[in-house]
Amino acid sequence: MSIRIATLTVDCAQPASIARWWAEALGWHVRYEGDDEVIIEPAGEPHPGDCAVPCLLFIKVPDAKVVKNRLHLDLRPDDRDAEVARLEALGAKRVDIGQGPDVTWAVMTDPAGNEFCVLRAMRPDEIA
Repeated sequence: MSIRIATLTVDCAQPASIARWWAEALGWHVRYEGDDEVIIEPAGEPHPGDCAVPCLLFIKVPDAKVVKNRLHLDLRPDDRDAEVARLEALGAKRVDIGQGPDVTWAVMTDPAGNEFCVLRAMRPDEIA
C-alpha cells in the first residue's frame, strides 16, 4: 500500500488572511484560493499538489475556536529566538499553556489563535 498525507487542514473564520499569514511565516506561496478555502504549499514545488511535505488547507467554518488545538505544527528553525521574534513581528503571540520555564521550545499562536511551537535548532549530533 502506498499512501501519504496530502494536506493538513486548518478550520478558520477567514481562510484568505490566515493562509497568507502562514505563507509569509513559512516562506510558502498560495497555490489555490477559493471563496471558502485556500491552499498554501512550499515555494518551488515542482508538481503542484504533490508536495514532499503536506500542503496546508485553510477552510472557512462558522464555529469559533474555543479550546486548544488537537493537532499543531512544530517548526524547527536554525535560531529559535530569532524566529520567535520574526513571527511576533508578523502578529504571532507567545502563550503559556503550562509548559513550564525549562522547555526548549516556544508555544505561540497565529493571528487566529491556533497554537504552534517553535523548537530549538537541532544539534550537529542529532542530524542524520
